[in-house]
Amino acid sequence: MERAKEFADVTAVIGLIKDGDESAYRQEAERLELRCGRRDLELNTLKTVEMIVDFRRYPSPQLPLTLSSCLVSTVETFEFLGITVSQDLKWAVNINPVLKKAQQRMYFLRLLKTHGLPQELLRQFYTAVIESVLCSSITVWFGAATKKGKLRLQRTIKTAERIVGTPLPILEDLHAARTKTRACKILSDPPHWSSALPAPSLSSLSIVRP
Repeated sequence: MERAKEFADVTAVIGLIKDGDESAYRQEAERLELRCGRRDLELNTLKTVEMIVDFRRYPSPQLPLTLSSCLVSTVETFEFLGITVSQDLKWAVNINPVLKKAQQRMYFLRLLKTHGLPQELLRQFYTAVIESVLCSSITVWFGAATKKGKLRLQRTIKTAERIVGTPLPILEDLHAARTKTRACKILSDPPHWSSALPAPSLSSLSIVRP
């Protein structure tokens, strides 16, 4: 009886290219291909992409990556677990779709307001349907987002405040709360590599905002 093959999905490999030496990076890619083969997982090379992050003034061209005898496409951005990552490691490309999605859902908040939905239910709808979008993976991108990007998102919250008729949590507070929650989960998870680190005082956890 043959064993059914499945596709490896939502997998990322990070490798370092130092002083022009690509061997460590390519070995990581080869190990991934080998592990997939051992577990009867097939790499879908049509959906596999490569993104090179290089901040040198004059980056040198890299040889194309090959997996399963197929060339891997090189891209400037890619989506991973709902987050859009760009090769300059800036977050405008991620904020734009988040903002667009949140603004589209504002229509339903206005519609509910027009039909006389009570304030408490409007707030609950905002939290579940709009705030959840604004805060999607906020612990990953918020700290490195530009001031302009944060202001654009905050304006959406201000618009929602006028519709709901009550103050709503600002982005900075939402980010701090979710970061604290994430830190607590890591500290209470023994298999996590960071769980053995000294526990910070979570009651006074400070968030670094570049």
